[in-house]
Amino acid sequence: MSSHQPNQQNQQNQQNQQNQHQQHQPAHAHAHAHGHAHAHGHGHAPAADLDWDALAAYLEQEADLRAGAVTEAARWLAGLAGEGAVRRVLDVGSGPGVIAGMLADAFPAAEVVAVDQSPALLERARTRSGGRLRTQQADLPAEFGKLGEADLIWSGNAIHHLGDQQAALTALGERLRPGGLLAVAESGLPPRFLPRDFGLGRPGFQARLDAAHEDGFSAMRAELPDATEEVEDWPAMLRRAGLTPSGTRTFLVDHPAPLARPVREYLHAQLDRRRDQLAEVLTAEDRATLDALLDEDAPTGILNRPDAFYLSAMTVHTARRP
Repeated sequence: MSSHQPNQQNQQNQQNQQNQHQQHQPAHAHAHAHGHAHAHGHGHAPAADLDWDALAAYLEQEADLRAGAVTEAARWLAGLAGEGAVRRVLDVGSGPGVIAGMLADAFPAAEVVAVDQSPALLERARTRSGGRLRTQQADLPAEFGKLGEADLIWSGNAIHHLGDQQAALTALGERLRPGGLLAVAESGLPPRFLPRDFGLGRPGFQARLDAAHEDGFSAMRAELPDATEEVEDWPAMLRRAGLTPSGTRTFLVDHPAPLARPVREYLHAQLDRRRDQLAEVLTAEDRATLDALLDEDAPTGILNRPDAFYLSAMTVHTARRP
């Protein structure tokens, strides 16, 4: 072996990690149009280059998949807030406004505002809500101050896309009226959609896919502006933001086999994105398994398998402004 081969290998490993970061797509995110751009597989592509229709459709599928859990969470929040206490709701990182619409259902007397960095996704939110929602474009975290005050702020899988998560929670807490609630949907459990051994490749495929995805997620966070390492103890972080924790609950997302076609199509899109993101860090065997799951005509593909299901969990942390 020549003396420069280890350096070549190190360079290749660094390039693989960089490619994975550039294509990294968070499991649950709302798309934004700056810098990292939670654009689900679009990496650092400029906003003008993104396929906003395809992205919005994907985010709508994802939110619809979690509709039962979000509705249950909204009812819980209504109980925490108290009858008639919520006059204004902000959904920060709203994407195309699916969850904002669910919040409007849960708080019919409140003004509900979908907040996002993407004008294209906010336009989608206005269209799908039939004018029921207000929308507000804001470049976060720089423009937290323009959001105005609210009695309830919901942020679903958006805080982890801001470099300084603690500062973001503090800024959101300052937008609350006295007694108002901040609800942060973060962590939870990654989805499972196939048995451990489903007859393709080596058992434990999903666990390996998750591990590769987590590495990409860590790389993404490390390169965010003002990236700050933080132990993600959300109740403790909410307390440091000057708020009083008021409870954490986890809500199940459960779609048993056999899956309806829309859920299968969502899973196919998710796996296709994973193939783009992780191809260079997966083994050849796992890439072959992924390709087999993406085969639209094969009985072993995710669109046709009788054993495919969807099981996940959404954890919501809440805190109140004194």
